[in-house]
Amino acid sequence: MPLADWASFAIQALAAAVFAEIPVAGVPVQLVVLWLAAAMVFTTVWLRCPQLRGFRLAFRVLAGRLSDPRDWGAVSPFQALSTALASTVGLGNIAGVAVAVATGGPGAIFWMGVIGVFAMALKCAEVTLGLMYRERLPSGRVMGGPAITLMNGLAAAGLPGLGRFLARAHALFMILGCLSLFQINQAHAQVSVAFGWHSPVGFGVGFALLVALVLMGSVAWIGRVAGRLVPTMCLLYVLACLVTVLAHLDRLPEAFARILLGAFSPEGVAGGALGVFVVGMRRAVYSSEAGIGTAVVAHAQARTREPASEGLVALIEPFVDTVVICTLSGLTLVVTGLDGAPLDGVAMTSAALSTAIPSAPAVLAVVVFLFAYSTVLANGFYAAEAFQFLVGHGRVRELAFKAAFCLVLPLGTLLKPQEVLDLVDSAFFLMAIPNVLGIYLLARPLRAELEGYLSRMSRARPRSSGRSVGQG
Repeated sequence: MPLADWASFAIQALAAAVFAEIPVAGVPVQLVVLWLAAAMVFTTVWLRCPQLRGFRLAFRVLAGRLSDPRDWGAVSPFQALSTALASTVGLGNIAGVAVAVATGGPGAIFWMGVIGVFAMALKCAEVTLGLMYRERLPSGRVMGGPAITLMNGLAAAGLPGLGRFLARAHALFMILGCLSLFQINQAHAQVSVAFGWHSPVGFGVGFALLVALVLMGSVAWIGRVAGRLVPTMCLLYVLACLVTVLAHLDRLPEAFARILLGAFSPEGVAGGALGVFVVGMRRAVYSSEAGIGTAVVAHAQARTREPASEGLVALIEPFVDTVVICTLSGLTLVVTGLDGAPLDGVAMTSAALSTAIPSAPAVLAVVVFLFAYSTVLANGFYAAEAFQFLVGHGRVRELAFKAAFCLVLPLGTLLKPQEVLDLVDSAFFLMAIPNVLGIYLLARPLRAELEGYLSRMSRARPRSSGRSVGQG
């Protein structure tokens, strides 16, 4: 058998294993979704609902009210959150929500929000661990992410061999999973429809150059750009949705009624209430990326001496991405009556916005471009960090990998084989296996860290003077 055929067979087998499904209420659910959903419930219970207990404190940390000039790190908590949101806020908020509503009905929106709340605890857990076990090189460079957590955390727990194996596996999966060919492909598709730009090569090269302008810089530069870009693109999309909802204000009570009734109806779309829950759960898991571990790389760069403080900041991420933006996307579809339209995801959202905004296709093209650009930018940084974990940190290695990453991007507008998407998607969700295992194995020190921080803050005592290098 030729090598190409062997490679194709291996990719198909990998995708089949990763996305194996079992029927739940007549709806096929991928095992990786159940794996992540179980971790969300576990961290919520084990950490005693940090998304409720620490929500207000998280915004105080984000605003810099608890900052200390002695804290070490490369970016502010706000810039770290923006970089992480740059990856999670993307096409899933537009196309993915539309697919969920079309499949599960309006009730899926309710369950997306519920699972998004549980995802906040999982995100808090993985980021807190990431800062507990991050490292600082003599040069001042911060090293952090799931691979570092697994290697250092499991070594401290007496499992160094397992830690090294899981860390290397996660780093390899991150490199493959962060290839952003799908994002650039969809950005070109929407821009070509809205503005008539039909040159895939020209778009791909131009997109790659824009990414390189930021990605080739330092993590501080990436954080500053993300800190400006992410709020802008989120605000633009949220405003477009709000304008559309307000234009159909008379239908809002009916829309809320359809969402609630659809969430608990014993009969209806996708196998009844349980089936609608499954559809909403699946989309919320994909949207938040909680448990995958990618966001830990960004948050590990935050300036803080308190790992749990950044963990609380991280729980804002699923709240913004899934609870707020995804819910608003779904509500826009329901109030316009287009939740059952025979259109694909982006086209359905575009048609809904067009009912109130005549220039909606152009606005949505800009939003999709910004979402795709920010996602590619964050993914490039994540992949570069994973590469350096495997081969060693160094500025030359970092720049060489980032350059190669940018050179590959234009292929996203040209390549269409399903095997490419299968490989990237499979590697992306494979990251959840070692990452969530690490959370389970390090659950005790994780809870001690979070409880200690919340206890100190509740007594309003001065912040800790710090922790040793390698412990955040």
